[in-house]
Amino acid sequence: MTISKERKAEVIKEHGSQEGDSGSPEVQIAILTERINGLTEHMRTHHKDYASRRGLLGLVSKRRRLLDYVRGEDPQRYLDIIGKLGIRK
Repeated sequence: MTISKERKAEVIKEHGSQEGDSGSPEVQIAILTERINGLTEHMRTHHKDYASRRGLLGLVSKRRRLLDYVRGEDPQRYLDIIGKLGIRK
């Protein structure tokens, strides 16, 4: 599912390093996490929606690739972002 323009602006403001920073990996991961959470809720009620399931798997894969990139560049940033977003146990 998509997120509202206002919610996306909040996520960018919260995770960005400066005003209008929508391209940093942290912001992209946070936006993907919001979308993944929304689709996960959708899938709980519409478990036969296979098109949305395919989209959800694509978003999870994209987030995984971004997280792998951040982990390779700076492991501390990786730990900070997964801790802030609550991605891992």
